Amino acid sequence: MGNSSKDDSANSADASPGDVPSSDSRIYSAGEKVLAYHGPRIYEAKVQKAEIRKNEWKYFVHYLGWNKNWDEWVGESRLMKNTDENIEKQHALDKKQGVDKNVRSGRSAQAKAKSSTEAKVDKEEIKNNVSKGKKRKNDSGVEKGSGNAEKLIKIQIPAPLKKQLVDDWEFVNQQDKLVKLPRSPTVEEILSKYLEYKSKKDGVATDSTREVLKGIRLYFDKALPMMLLYKKERKQCSEAVGDNASPSTIYGAEHLLRLFVKLPELLSYVNIEDETLNRLQLKLLDFLKFLQKNQSTFFLSSYGVKVSDGKGKGKDQ
Repeated sequence: MGNSSKDDSANSADASPGDVPSSDSRIYSAGEKVLAYHGPRIYEAKVQKAEIRKNEWKYFVHYLGWNKNWDEWVGESRLMKNTDENIEKQHALDKKQGVDKNVRSGRSAQAKAKSSTEAKVDKEEIKNNVSKGKKRKNDSGVEKGSGNAEKLIKIQIPAPLKKQLVDDWEFVNQQDKLVKLPRSPTVEEILSKYLEYKSKKDGVATDSTREVLKGIRLYFDKALPMMLLYKKERKQCSEAVGDNASPSTIYGAEHLLRLFVKLPELLSYVNIEDETLNRLQLKLLDFLKFLQKNQSTFFLSSYGVKVSDGKGKGKDQ
């Protein structure tokens, strides 16, 4: 699935305050299998329950084959009946996006067994997986034969940042707009601001916090060109990031947030003790809360550079 989605509460604008839909006006019922838009694609889903919220029907759906962490409330505009015609529409969209049927339903294809689960990941495999839009492959979160499913770290991205991810996708892929580079603040500057924040809050910045921030930066610099860019952003990246430049000194919060979607998969390849893994998870969640707290400062409200503008000389809005 795409990096996560909206609550769709904005869709309630068409209903007047006193215009409450009747109980028999709902289109979908609990237990019904449907097709649901999530980010740029359409997924098989099942309606768990239906309620009237803000004068319109909302449906709590589970995406079939995906971890229950992705369950969410959506409006009718996000759903379609599971008909042959709509399934063809789903297939056509997936074909356009370059996604195979196993990824679409959440079931991964059988992967070749790796010789080890050390921190080094086969770069070509990661690149191929990301180019197909792969995310969590099944309920355990890791494709068979790749990584450690038992130690998959769970990163709960706050709802406002999930919406940020969806807006980010729409700006690039629907509106053909990119962020202007270099960003301000950069990833490097955001990490420094967090360190300063922790020092003031706790009286001291622990060595473990410094190590986590160092790790985030290293992962970002390595992952950005391979798995954090949309196709339309690659030309801009090749022009903006020189041979001796680090992406963390050029890109900002928008691309940093994308890293947190990929981190569970990346960290599954690292041999980490359970206790250390739990501490790491808490620190990553705290950092995400820091991003959310400073969302209006760190993130752009809109992107001001057209894709055709190349490197991104344009006015941010």
